[in-house]
Amino acid sequence: MSKTFNIYCDESCHIKNDHKRYMLLGCVSSAYNQVKRHSQRITDLKEKHHFYGEIKWSNVSNSQIKFYKDLIDYFFDTDLRFRAVVVDKTKLKNDEFDQDYDDFYYKMYYYLLNHKKNSLYNYNVYLDIKDTLSAYKVSKLKDILNIKFGVFRNVQNIRSHESLIMQLCDLIMGALSYNLNDNNKKVTAKMQLVEQIKNHAKQELNGTSNYEESKLNLFFIDLK
Repeated sequence: MSKTFNIYCDESCHIKNDHKRYMLLGCVSSAYNQVKRHSQRITDLKEKHHFYGEIKWSNVSNSQIKFYKDLIDYFFDTDLRFRAVVVDKTKLKNDEFDQDYDDFYYKMYYYLLNHKKNSLYNYNVYLDIKDTLSAYKVSKLKDILNIKFGVFRNVQNIRSHESLIMQLCDLIMGALSYNLNDNNKKVTAKMQLVEQIKNHAKQELNGTSNYEESKLNLFFIDLK
């Protein structure tokens, strides 16, 4: 029986002119039959810490730091996996490649999601509905992703509050983006989470991971 994986995607600083140097596309993946288990465990953590809101990097504060630390620990203690493609937007050369920003955006999603895919497995991809992708663009993304293996069974938008795993992706993505883009870092709780991720991952967060790294894989793409 073929295995199926769910992949929950998020983006940070992906707007062309947002005055942030690094754009990140990231995802957290889970075996399909483990999604309910992970969601329940995260719910249990929320109840333990009396956390009732949506998990978002923008909401990280000192008052809830214990919850967020436990959540990061949970990610590294489980079979959940994270991957991100990081782009230095100061090096974009879309004109030289006869492409617009949307074309470039799809290419980056291709690099993000077609990494080490097993042709015998199936994959469902979920993107946050807050993004500007229309139903047409989601369909186009599915076609582009399936050029190589044809393993992406479903690509669709959902709202972030519908998936705790997507919210976890937002948290990790936010930490990575904060580490790269915010030179005047002042929020103690956020810096603690960045350091916690760095210590768990046993790697710096400002460069490409070892190719074999599967738990937290970062790819800083070289735009030539």
